[in-house]
Amino acid sequence: MSLSAEQVRQVAHLARLEIQPEQVEHYAGQLSRILDVVGQLAQANTEGVTPMAHPLAMVQRLRPDVVTEPDRRADYQAHAPSVQDGLFLVPKVIE
Repeated sequence: MSLSAEQVRQVAHLARLEIQPEQVEHYAGQLSRILDVVGQLAQANTEGVTPMAHPLAMVQRLRPDVVTEPDRRADYQAHAPSVQDGLFLVPKVIE
């Protein structure tokens, strides 16, 4: 798939990216090559292939879910101008 310079400018505008005019053709070529590779991948036969969560079928090691830090809420809230029931009170800004 080949992208035109106008398509690259439109995509850059939508992504809020600034591209210098002399760079447009360069990016058009690079993006076209990327889309060609994606097109080749889309043609691969994946029938009967089970989706994997990880390409190497690895299991992520998880640490135990234990508390490692002391409760310091009272220390943090000691300097707050207004606290109630362990929550910071702030002025109402929406009516």
